[in-house]
Amino acid sequence: MLPGRLIALAPDAPVLPRDLERPVVAIGNFDGVHLGHQAVLRRTRLMADGLGRPAAMLTFEPHPSSYFRPVPPLFRLTDPQAKADAAAAAGMDATLVLPFGPEMAAIEADAFLDDLLGWKLSVAGVVAGHDFHFGKGRAGTPQTLAAWGERTRRPVEIVAAFGGEAPVSSTAIRAALGQGDVEEAARLLGRPWSVRAIVRHGAKRGRDLGFPTANLALDPACGLRHGIYAVHCRVEGELFEGVASFGRRPTFDDGAPLLEVYLLDFRGDLYGRTMEVGFHAWIRPEERFEDVDALVRQMHDDVAQARRRLAAGAPASRRA
Repeated sequence: MLPGRLIALAPDAPVLPRDLERPVVAIGNFDGVHLGHQAVLRRTRLMADGLGRPAAMLTFEPHPSSYFRPVPPLFRLTDPQAKADAAAAAGMDATLVLPFGPEMAAIEADAFLDDLLGWKLSVAGVVAGHDFHFGKGRAGTPQTLAAWGERTRRPVEIVAAFGGEAPVSSTAIRAALGQGDVEEAARLLGRPWSVRAIVRHGAKRGRDLGFPTANLALDPACGLRHGIYAVHCRVEGELFEGVASFGRRPTFDDGAPLLEVYLLDFRGDLYGRTMEVGFHAWIRPEERFEDVDALVRQMHDDVAQARRRLAAGAPASRRA
């Protein structure tokens, strides 16, 4: 997957690059860029092609929920660059990011449409999901957006919920990950859920135990269930399979949550390199062992289980 084009817009005077002028935009938070979001992006691409205009995903950072309800911190499914990458894979020419703060929270719905979309961004068309709300107090509705399109003679499309009686949602994906059900999360996302971080130095216990691991510190708000997972990893274009432990290492220190990844059949130095870890299958919960020998026996079993689970179905990233 090629990196997506990510453009941070100035809050007061957003200026688009010339090749993105008068875009058709998909508007929303798009956390996860799941199957429902992808349906919105597909319609955006089709509208843009029909009008001969560029297609862009227009989103907000930080997530509005994080602004209005900072405690507890929101478990984000995708960081801004990951959203841009997924948007590019869905056909977007760029991801446009508006800063969300007091000014954006206070803007009236009509001003959001007329001033921001109509004048400053001069959009050629808009696509949004059925549950998109905007403006102060979330007063702007999909119906408000559609009426604005009719008034300004801009095409506006509102995309229905995806998934029938159980619509795909970021909330449902967070719930699945909180239970360790990474296979259900992958079903809703249309791809394995993944995280990306720089490999850091750790206590090097894994090396002493015969299982050298790459250590990655995730966002403290990460709500993934602590446990052992079969994973597939990407390091600077190279693809690997592995087994990962996410948790507090109760046998040793009960410290801050850490993702530790053992790459199968790998020899080399990963420190300082960026690793993307895609979660393929749940193996077991994190647990405390009475002694190191018991832990090592279980780690051998974890590796064997990871090999079986990964062999049962080729990781999606290997097909990308």
